[in-house]
Amino acid sequence: MGQLRAAIIPVTAFQQNCTVVFDSDSKQGVVVDPGGDVPAILEFLKENQIKVEAIWITHGHLDHAGGAKELGQALGVDIIGPHRDDEELLNNIELSAQKYGLTDKMQNMQPDRWLEDGEHVSFDGHSFSVLHCPGHAPGHVVFYNEANQFALMGDVLFNGSVGRTDLPGGDHEALMRSIKEKILPLGDNVGFICGHGPGSKIGDERRGNPFLVGM
Repeated sequence: MGQLRAAIIPVTAFQQNCTVVFDSDSKQGVVVDPGGDVPAILEFLKENQIKVEAIWITHGHLDHAGGAKELGQALGVDIIGPHRDDEELLNNIELSAQKYGLTDKMQNMQPDRWLEDGEHVSFDGHSFSVLHCPGHAPGHVVFYNEANQFALMGDVLFNGSVGRTDLPGGDHEALMRSIKEKILPLGDNVGFICGHGPGSKIGDERRGNPFLVGM
């Protein structure tokens, strides 16, 4: 087993961080949150000779899940996640795209497997814990790799901010509870890639993020 690697492909008008996580030796990996721009994702995979085992979804918003069905069909792999509480969001991706005036080829979808808090998902020996972290979206999950102190955060916690809660299904109190009870206990040394913008470390956010004052 080689080292865990991650590469970001910004997709859609929202510049969402679609992330390809893979093993440095085998080039086996997964695609996390393919929100759109599927041809660009496929080109990256081809250029880097990455063999995708599955697609993982953190939550059901269109910029994270809008390209999942197309990519899954193109690669012939399963879509895993998020938590079932995001089923309504996934069923309304196309409607949301219309509301935002997006011309991207976004499709409603249902995963091949829903995820529950405390489960594990893995590829090529790299195991990730599943943390159900509602607030930004009801069924939002975070993927955490303890061996590398690394998390795929989605839109729960950002560099200097937290996830929006003014969208359908949003709940600010639930989001802050998720951060306090699920994210901060992972430890200050955990680095993460978030759904938009630059990543960070949990410790840096605990100390400097204005939304986390007093936690």
